[in-house]
Amino acid sequence: MEPCLNGRRLIISLIFFLLKFSTAIEIPPSVQQVPTIIKQSKVQVAFPFDEYFQIECEAKGNPEPTFTWTKDGNPFYFTDHRIITSNNSGTFRIPNEGHISHFQGKYRCFASNKLGIAMSEEIEFIVPSVPKFPKEKIDPLEVEEGDPIVLPCNPPKGLPPLHIYWMNIELEHIEQDERVYMSQKGDLYFANVEEKDSRNDYCCFAAFPRLRTIVQKMPMKLTVNSLKHANDSSSSTEIGSKANSIKQRKPKLLLPPTESGSESSITILKGETLLLECFAEGLPTPQVDWNKIGGDLPKGRETKENYGKTLKIENVSYQDKGNYRCTASNFLGTATHDFHVIVEEPPRWTKKPQSAVYSTGSNGILLCEAEGEPQPTIKWRVNGSPIDNHPFAGDVVFPREISFTNLQPNHTAVYQCEASNVHGTILASANVDVVDVRPLIQTKDGENYATVVGYSAFLHCEFFASPEAVVSWQKVEEAKPLEGRRYHVYDNGTLQINRTTEEDAGSYSCWVENAIGKTAVTANLDIRNATQLRVSPKNPRIPKLHMLELHCESKCDLHLKHSLKLSWSKDGEAFEINGTEDGRIIIDGANLTISNVTLEDQGIYCCSALTALDSAADITQVTVLDVPDPPENLHLSERQNRSVRLSWEAGDDHNSNISEYIVEFEGNKEDPGRWEELTRVQGKKTTVILPLAPFVRYQFRVIAVNEVGRSQPSQPSDHHETPPAAPDRNPQNIRVQASQPKEMIIKWEPLKSMEQNGPGLEYRVTWKPQGAPVEWEEETVTNHTLRVMTPAVYAPYDVKVQAINQLGSGPAPQSVTLYSGEDYPDTAPVIHGVDVINSTLVKVTWSTIPKDRVHGRLKGYQINWWKTKSLLDGRTHPKEVNVLRFSGQRNSGMVPSLDAFSEFHLTVLAYNSKGAGPESEPYIFQTPEGVPEQPTFLKVIKVDKDTATLSWGLPKKLNGNLTGYLLQYQIINDTYEIGELNDINITTPSKPSWHLSNLNATTKYKFYLRACTSRGCGKPITEESSTLGEGKYAGLYDDISTQGWFIGLMCAIALLTLVLLTVCFVKRNRGGKYSVKEKEDLHPDPEIQSVKDETFGEYSDSDEKPLKGSLRSLNRDMQPTESADSLVEYGEGDHALFNEDGSFIGAYAGSKEKGSVESNGSSTATFPLRA
Repeated sequence: MEPCLNGRRLIISLIFFLLKFSTAIEIPPSVQQVPTIIKQSKVQVAFPFDEYFQIECEAKGNPEPTFTWTKDGNPFYFTDHRIITSNNSGTFRIPNEGHISHFQGKYRCFASNKLGIAMSEEIEFIVPSVPKFPKEKIDPLEVEEGDPIVLPCNPPKGLPPLHIYWMNIELEHIEQDERVYMSQKGDLYFANVEEKDSRNDYCCFAAFPRLRTIVQKMPMKLTVNSLKHANDSSSSTEIGSKANSIKQRKPKLLLPPTESGSESSITILKGETLLLECFAEGLPTPQVDWNKIGGDLPKGRETKENYGKTLKIENVSYQDKGNYRCTASNFLGTATHDFHVIVEEPPRWTKKPQSAVYSTGSNGILLCEAEGEPQPTIKWRVNGSPIDNHPFAGDVVFPREISFTNLQPNHTAVYQCEASNVHGTILASANVDVVDVRPLIQTKDGENYATVVGYSAFLHCEFFASPEAVVSWQKVEEAKPLEGRRYHVYDNGTLQINRTTEEDAGSYSCWVENAIGKTAVTANLDIRNATQLRVSPKNPRIPKLHMLELHCESKCDLHLKHSLKLSWSKDGEAFEINGTEDGRIIIDGANLTISNVTLEDQGIYCCSALTALDSAADITQVTVLDVPDPPENLHLSERQNRSVRLSWEAGDDHNSNISEYIVEFEGNKEDPGRWEELTRVQGKKTTVILPLAPFVRYQFRVIAVNEVGRSQPSQPSDHHETPPAAPDRNPQNIRVQASQPKEMIIKWEPLKSMEQNGPGLEYRVTWKPQGAPVEWEEETVTNHTLRVMTPAVYAPYDVKVQAINQLGSGPAPQSVTLYSGEDYPDTAPVIHGVDVINSTLVKVTWSTIPKDRVHGRLKGYQINWWKTKSLLDGRTHPKEVNVLRFSGQRNSGMVPSLDAFSEFHLTVLAYNSKGAGPESEPYIFQTPEGVPEQPTFLKVIKVDKDTATLSWGLPKKLNGNLTGYLLQYQIINDTYEIGELNDINITTPSKPSWHLSNLNATTKYKFYLRACTSRGCGKPITEESSTLGEGKYAGLYDDISTQGWFIGLMCAIALLTLVLLTVCFVKRNRGGKYSVKEKEDLHPDPEIQSVKDETFGEYSDSDEKPLKGSLRSLNRDMQPTESADSLVEYGEGDHALFNEDGSFIGAYAGSKEKGSVESNGSSTATFPLRA
């Protein structure tokens, strides 16, 4: 938490600092005192673009001071009407109007009252002139090639700084190099001219940035004449070479100029930048070097600029004084110049006189010390005049101090100390106020303070007193001074209470007393609860690229809630208020979220709270997990034919211990470049002995694994090659592939490349009939299959397969039993009989075929059957064969889902792995009648107040001769009660309608209709309808439907119904419920109700209301319905049916168990097959 507390410690340290150094006496404005200058101008420059120029001088004092000015040591009066003055201030303005150059000078401000005179430092007012080059005619310059020349600039004087540039008329800079140099004064030097230096537009530009002015010198023309010492026939290269040889000369210094001699002196002020320049003419161009005589150049502060011609030393100190030498040299000689550098310094204070308040009769001293080079002289002034004019009895005046004895009120004055040398003057003032006054407490009475438990409280009692006063604090209710180590009173009157508790709250009194009198004020202290923080989660470990969420829970005093501010930092560096610009780090008050965490996000996160009175912080250590770095420096040792030791160095685990290492190898000849896992090593180990296979050129790599994941693979190791050897193993999974009769196609899994152990891999295959006393037959092959012809069908053989290569054979192989190829069965079973179980189910029995006629492994028997005709109408059916298989050795099976009242043909055959054998002779059988299916429809075609006419359609399947119908009906009004069930037996099967009478008017009925044969009645079909009411609408049913108004009414009703259905559909999609269960309970199907009664007994749903009425069973006077038997009982467990060639034709579906009743529209169940 160390970084989080730095801010708090800084605040506490600042408080102690202010309390310690706030004891300097500040005289209240109400007490008479000498003037004090509180604001003044420094150097003031009259820039031509300013509107006015203000020279400031402000002072305080009691009585209010008055102001006077001097200019260049003479009184300055505001006689010029342009000067604007300020009331109760010494500040004045000079408008930028007309000529103001006569205002230039050094000003000094004096503020005076009856007690003394304060004096400002000198204020220099500069009125710069506009710099201009003189209008002059510059004669052209003409020199010979190789000679030196200097182009003078002589810039005009102006307000510094000054920048000089040499350019042509197109404002392109003149290129400077070792041969061409511009001096600090602005002159352009040529060590030796070349023909290319000829031009007529050498221009010197002087820039004065503070004046926003650039001036240009008239262009200069320079002509360089080429030497003509060579023959006309000579080439230009030869001419230049000869010319140079004639002009070659040793260096001669142009800077410093020759008249300065071999040495010169330079004075530089401490702290400034020293520039020494040296330039020499000569041919070839001289090189310049620098050194300090008797010492070294200051490292880090010295640079050589302008191709070595300028030595620059920054921030000069006294250690830099001495002799510096520049040496210009070429191969013909050298030239030197010594610079004697003198370091001086303007005056600077070491001790300044301090203002003080004294009481009558006390003693005092003023100190004034300054340093500089040369040593400054010190002069004292009193109220702006030399101290000699103000002698006081008993005062002792020295250059560096003034001592006072038995001070009296007339000692009150302003003392000035001036320190000066050739480089400037500095001024320091000290007020001496002799005052006798009772204590004046400047802190307001009744001030309220607050702090938090455990912190320090500071109660202020700032005062002014002369003579000195004694301060004491006490609690109001206790009326005695505070004592104890927890209390401390500072010199300025402030009370500090350390480690505050809730008992420290209350009112306190501050008493200040001196020889003149005493004064008191009160202060009130409130104690708040300390702010508490908790960052969660604590010390999380988070994988890289995951999201980190930190929460800072704070608990704060209610009085401090408004000032609570939370901030986040990491490793002592604060985050921006809202996080990072890219949005990866988001700060939302107490929440810090970092997306896609990186390793750089690891560190100590601190949540800091700051209130008006206290601060708190809590930290959490975030550890970022990542996959390990790859292992390094793989090394192979202990190399053997079948093993090698691999060692490595672990990489950085990124804060998650390595759990294991995965060693991979590459060397598979079949798949070069593919890495395979060889072994795994515990995470604490970094070496392993690896088992190897022969005849492999190995290369290894290692992957480190930790809880985050796998590292990248290491760099591969060196290669290690093992010698060849005989095979260590034989092929596996020896088997016979489907083959022709009297044939074996033997197959096996070939050895992998890593299992071959050497070159020339082959397979030796041996075989013989099982149990026969004959020799093994043998054949060697290179692939992994062998075709062998056998004399018998489906005969057992002992087979062995052995691996061999050029270095030998594998281990002795194990024998396996294989069978030669199968053939189809060659005989058919004999059907013994077909027993009819019911109208849809029969049982078939047959004789099995002999084992020697199977010619392979018997898989089972297959029944094929097809319908030939219907016994109802005698119509014949096209042949559509159905198939049902029974696995294993068996002699019977059940055939379900037959059509009732029909004739069928049926055959049986045996099948093995090769296929099916011949079919038996067809067996003919018939199924008896069954119950019919439900009628295709039931409609109420006519209704009156007490009658209804119903119409229906024949069932799709009659399943026998139709004997009639059973019509049932009952009342089902919208109540919990239902009516008694009424039965009508209709014995005329050809009649498709029935007229019911004696019905109740305006009553809703439910109708049930079943078709019947001699075997019983089938499933019912239902319909609901209501009878008409009494009155004029009764009896209109016959002709109302032909009326136009009725048709319109029906259309309107249909439209309204469509709208209501749409609304219901929308409501249902929005989550509304439609209670089907309630509807069923209200109007149940009587057959379903009967099933519930018989099957579930007393069971009822507690959420449903029981019916008050009772139902008679719909099954009364009816025979039990026949149900189709399930294939579960009879068929093979593959859920499939087959056609004549044995292919899948679909699954059978059966009805419910015997005795069950299905309502209209119920789904059928799919039954699995079983043997």
